[in-house]
Amino acid sequence: MQLPRQARPVLAGVTLTVGAGETVSLVGESGSGKSLTARSAIGLTPAGAQTTGSIAVAGQQVLTASPGRLRTLRSRTASMVFQDPRAAVNPLHRIGDFLIEAARYAQPAYSSDPLARARELCEAVHLPERTLRQHPHELSGGMLQRVAIAAALMPDPQLLVADEPTTALDATTQAETIALLADLRDRFHTGLLFITHDLDLAAAISDRICVMYAGRIIETGTPDQLFTRPQHPYTAALLQATPRLHRKAGQLTPVPGSPPDLHTRLTGCAFAPRCPHRTDICLRRTPPADPVACHHTAELDLHV
Repeated sequence: MQLPRQARPVLAGVTLTVGAGETVSLVGESGSGKSLTARSAIGLTPAGAQTTGSIAVAGQQVLTASPGRLRTLRSRTASMVFQDPRAAVNPLHRIGDFLIEAARYAQPAYSSDPLARARELCEAVHLPERTLRQHPHELSGGMLQRVAIAAALMPDPQLLVADEPTTALDATTQAETIALLADLRDRFHTGLLFITHDLDLAAAISDRICVMYAGRIIETGTPDQLFTRPQHPYTAALLQATPRLHRKAGQLTPVPGSPPDLHTRLTGCAFAPRCPHRTDICLRRTPPADPVACHHTAELDLHV
């Protein structure tokens, strides 16, 4: 995907699948392309973006869909939970009005009795029925995030995209939200695309984790594979910079340098300027992303 007046594509060669009842996480630093990948899955690409390739959700093409078909897709097939739940609701309306409005645009089966559907989903996300009579300012951040999840589940979506839904929450509420998403995924058999910069959160909920850097997926694996034997130096660097109980104080190793900005044309491996294992070929040639985007994967031992 290329945006106007940018030196390089924001996303390049991203291949990603999410199966029914499966959770796939995208992790990486800010600016790596995680959120844009998630938004692209439901057709929320920036105005004027030049896109190639194919995006399909439940067999429906997204990139070539008309505005009307995209509205139907978002209201019936795929839903998204955004980072800030307070930005998703009208502060002047009661929670019940917000959920009932969502139900009217969902499956026809729920539009005839939207209040019953709102009550059902409040129970599913462990909110008391009195929440329907409250305004957003009367709820905590964690409760409001549950409201946003309930609204996203209103149409029984086949794909649920969660874009860092725990960013503004404390550690305890984060854990509760992750457990809730995992439970709802299993109950409704919904595919979940989970966006986060927190490797531990990704490991707690994911079947597979995709590591992104500079608009590319550079490594994919199960949580056990990535945590015990990462194949890409960037994945290993992220793990070295993650606090662990068994490490002594002062043992965290930050990733040197900064990710490349969008105005910088890339030659070779995008991570090469920050990589301690780089060689001349890394600076000259872009590594293929199959299965790991690194020229030296076979010869590196990246235990962390």
